[in-house]
Amino acid sequence: MADTFRSTEGLIDALADAEFDRPPALVSNAHITGLGVARALDAHGVPVIALDRAGSDAGTAAETVTHDGVAPPSDAVDFAGAVTYPLDDLDGFREDVEAIVDAAGTEAVAFGCMDEWALSYAEADPDGVRLPFAGSDTLDDVLNKSELYATCERLGVPYPETYRLAETAAAGTRDADATVEEAADALGFPLVVKPELKRDFEEAFGTNVIEVADREELADVVAAASEEGIAVMAQKRVDIATGKDHSLASYVPPSGTDDALAVVGNAAVRYPRNFGTSCLVETADEPAIEERALAVLDDAGYHGISESEFVYDADREEFLLLDVNTRPWKWIGMPVAAGANLPMAAYAAVTDATYESDGVEPTRWVYLRDYLSLLAGDDAFWDQLSAADWRRLVSGAFEREGDLTTGVYRPSDPGPAAKLFETEFVDREYYCSC
Repeated sequence: MADTFRSTEGLIDALADAEFDRPPALVSNAHITGLGVARALDAHGVPVIALDRAGSDAGTAAETVTHDGVAPPSDAVDFAGAVTYPLDDLDGFREDVEAIVDAAGTEAVAFGCMDEWALSYAEADPDGVRLPFAGSDTLDDVLNKSELYATCERLGVPYPETYRLAETAAAGTRDADATVEEAADALGFPLVVKPELKRDFEEAFGTNVIEVADREELADVVAAASEEGIAVMAQKRVDIATGKDHSLASYVPPSGTDDALAVVGNAAVRYPRNFGTSCLVETADEPAIEERALAVLDDAGYHGISESEFVYDADREEFLLLDVNTRPWKWIGMPVAAGANLPMAAYAAVTDATYESDGVEPTRWVYLRDYLSLLAGDDAFWDQLSAADWRRLVSGAFEREGDLTTGVYRPSDPGPAAKLFETEFVDREYYCSC
């Protein structure tokens, strides 16, 4: 377990005294998603170094800094520390990572657990770091929604009605489809505004999607995006069937999609209910989801871990591809528990390690913090866990029996849940929810 979250210098000093019998994994961020990746790799004896940006306050000792993420207290994390945040200073990030790898005395394997981390590892390309995913050009093609939806159009994969807006076209990569007025006339209100590329939009607006109710709101958002130099699109607000969101969780090796390791997950419950993040996900049998997602990944030439997100449009009565996340995500622990350890498959592809799945079994994943918030809320919500599920959760027996796994809470590895309790009641907010 990483006893402390160290400064960059403190981490380098600690690693200088460490010995590794195989390349360690560099896992960024160091919160819920990073924890899921760390546990998946630790199950196969892979050492983990969790890297993230520091908190806003310095620690009491020169070698430590504050950090509210739940990964560092995990027994699955060997070392944890701060690096320069790549969106602030990519060169500084590269220098920090190279110094950390040099101190470790061995090459390392990078796992970026949010878009900015995955893209920054690819763009910075630090010496001594192996990337178990495609390069930055391919990542940009998949993450750019204009490119993604153009691929969907070509392959016949359904997606929401979307218009690239002329008012921000200069910042984009493709010609515009419509003006603000033309898009408003075609789509009606409410509609949603999305960026072609999420990370700059999230930094500027604190979210990756904005719903607007009328022309005035639409014009204001588009003007603000244009001022920031961010290309955006207007998209029809989909009449989503609650509880029917599905995603393909997959690892595609360099050999291609024919050798992909994949599991379809149904986000049965979100928090908040309609547009929040997943808090109960279960395996699902939807061959069309797998086929369509892999076709898009194959067309892009992408290899690596990804989540391809589909929603069910009640009006069109079909699944629509919304997004592809080219990195691990919040419920990465579900496919791992089901028998498809995507992080270990990715690690094995770029090292001497071996991994082969024994097959996928029905599995459910729950993030108890959000799930309990739903149960305690004012809105009616019918508990989807059984009395036996709750007994297994409280006793810890779910780790040994049954088909249920969790996002953070794990009695055999109590540090992350304890950290979540600690940070839940303090007057500061961690920058990342996943």
